[in-house]
Amino acid sequence: MADPVAAIDCGTNTIKLLVGDLGSHPDTVRRESRMIRLGQGVDATGRLAPEALERAWTAIDEYAAIVRAAGVGPERTRFCATSATRDAANAAEFTAGVRDRLGVDPEVLSGEEEARLAFTGAVRGLAGAVELGSPALVVDIGGGSTELILGDPLGGPRIAHSMDIGSVRLHERHVRHDPIAPDEIAAIVADIDAALDACPVDPAAAASVLAVAGTNTTIAAGTLGLEAYDRALIHGRVLAVPDVQAQVDRLLAMTVAERRALGWMHPGRADVIDAGALIVSRVLRRLEVTTITVAETDILDGIAWSL
Repeated sequence: MADPVAAIDCGTNTIKLLVGDLGSHPDTVRRESRMIRLGQGVDATGRLAPEALERAWTAIDEYAAIVRAAGVGPERTRFCATSATRDAANAAEFTAGVRDRLGVDPEVLSGEEEARLAFTGAVRGLAGAVELGSPALVVDIGGGSTELILGDPLGGPRIAHSMDIGSVRLHERHVRHDPIAPDEIAAIVADIDAALDACPVDPAAAASVLAVAGTNTTIAAGTLGLEAYDRALIHGRVLAVPDVQAQVDRLLAMTVAERRALGWMHPGRADVIDAGALIVSRVLRRLEVTTITVAETDILDGIAWSL
């Protein structure tokens, strides 16, 4: 493997690793993902919880061993942290822990940089596989924030915006019942619509739409009727907007236990997928196009390409 890189994306709910050479040896790339819920309680307390940090250290120790085994040094490693560590008062504790384990400082991305990397990862990951109309809209829904990025698939992003709405953040803020209650749905929808109303990126301007990250790909797995989550069967698939909306409605009607029983649902996402699905739904309502394309490549691939 020539010049392998290590990219780590640490979000509010998930920490992901990519090790390998995307350019010359894409088939040798290793991908790992762990649900650590780093953003647990951050919306309410403003701090990273001790138990969340312990979950993070367990995953990062494992990733550090994989990176060392691949022969990737700190100069070819990039660790990017997103919404949870932007918002936490004790972010310095997290930074020191990452440095001790990986030899690099985590980069706490701005919302704009997060959006640029997500656009690059999504578009390059679909190159040659799907024809994208311009402008293309990348919709990246995370645990703590949601990014909308509008740009030219060949020329890069034109305008991007990060909103403080995410599956973990909104679920923790509003949901107290299982399944989610109508008034809780209404409260989440109000937060989402307020954020979208204030967003300078207009979904209606998109000629094509790319849906990325775990909330979108999980809902896509259900929309496709898969028995188990399969990255290869999801990447690049084109879905009709009404079919996705119908899947959102099915998820909202389920209990957490019923969602966990779905073969394509990661158990660490089952509780917060209600709020994430509502974000998907409210964005879809503002589109003029009738289909979306799902991409398994996202900000993690953008981080790797940046190296």
